[in-house]
Amino acid sequence: MTQRIRKAVFPVAGLGTRFLPATKTVPKEMLPIIDRPLIQYAVDEAIEAGCDTLIFVTNRYKHAVADYFDKAYELEQKLERSGKLEQLELVRNVLPSHVRAVFVTQAEALGLGHAVLCAKPIVGDEPFAVLLPDDLIWNRGPGALKQMADAAEASGASMIAVQDVPKEQTASYGIVATDAFSGRSGRIRAIVEKPKPEDAPSNLAVVGRYVLDSRIFQLLESTTPGAGGEIQLTDAIATLLQEKPVHAYRFQGTRFDCGTHIGLIEATIRFALDHEKLSDAARDMMQSALKELGVTELE
Repeated sequence: MTQRIRKAVFPVAGLGTRFLPATKTVPKEMLPIIDRPLIQYAVDEAIEAGCDTLIFVTNRYKHAVADYFDKAYELEQKLERSGKLEQLELVRNVLPSHVRAVFVTQAEALGLGHAVLCAKPIVGDEPFAVLLPDDLIWNRGPGALKQMADAAEASGASMIAVQDVPKEQTASYGIVATDAFSGRSGRIRAIVEKPKPEDAPSNLAVVGRYVLDSRIFQLLESTTPGAGGEIQLTDAIATLLQEKPVHAYRFQGTRFDCGTHIGLIEATIRFALDHEKLSDAARDMMQSALKELGVTELE
C-alpha cells in the first residue's frame, strides 16, 4: 500500500436525529462551525492529504450537500454585480478546480460498512480514505488525514485514527489492541466494536479517519450483518488485519465529536477563539457571559 491515496469517501447518509428538529431539513454535515459547514472542514482535510476525487455516499432525500458543492450561478452573478469579490471567491472556492465531487446513493441504511462499500465502483483497486465529518479534527500543523496518508505511504500499512478514551466510554467506540507504538503508530492485533468496559482490550478508540487497502471492499461484500443488523466496517477491518498490516495512528490534533451537542458547541468556541477576525470579540463575549453567571473570567 505504498501508493498515495487520491480518493476519499464521506458517508453522509445519516439522519442526524440527535439534532432534530434542525436536521429535519438541514443535514447534520451542513451544520456550521462559524461560517463553514462541517463537511467543508473534512473536505479541506482530504484535499490537503492529496485527494482529488471526493465520493459522498448519501441518501435520496439529502440534496443540500450536493447543492453546496455545485455551482451557484445566480448567487455568483449577484455577488459579482454588487462588487462583493471576497464573498464571490469564498463561494467559488469550496472546491479547487482540480478536485471532483461524486455522489453515490445508499438506497438503504445498512451501516457504515455498507456505506463504504457503495463507493467501490468509483474507488476501484487502490487505497483510499474514509472521513466521518462528525469528527472535526483541529490542528495548527498538517491535518490528521495527511499525517495518516504520509504514514501509510511510508509503511505500506492501512491506518486507523485512534485516541485514548476513559474506560467507561469504550461501549461507544470500536476499540483496538495493538503492539507497542513506534512513534505515532502501532500494529493492530485485534479490533472490537463497542465492547463493555470490562471486556475492552484497551481504551484506544477508533475515530473517524481511515486509510484503507482496497481489499476491504471484498471483505465487506462477505461480511454478515452485525450489531443492529448493519454491516460493520469494524468487522471487515478485523478480517483485513489477519491478511495485511493495519496500524492504529495517534494523530496530532484535537478531535471534536460534532455528532453531539456539546461537541458542536466546543468546536464552535475553539474555532471562534482561534479566528483571526473574531477571537478578541469572542473572548470578550465569553468573559461577559461568564461574569453575568458569576463565574471567574477566562484565563
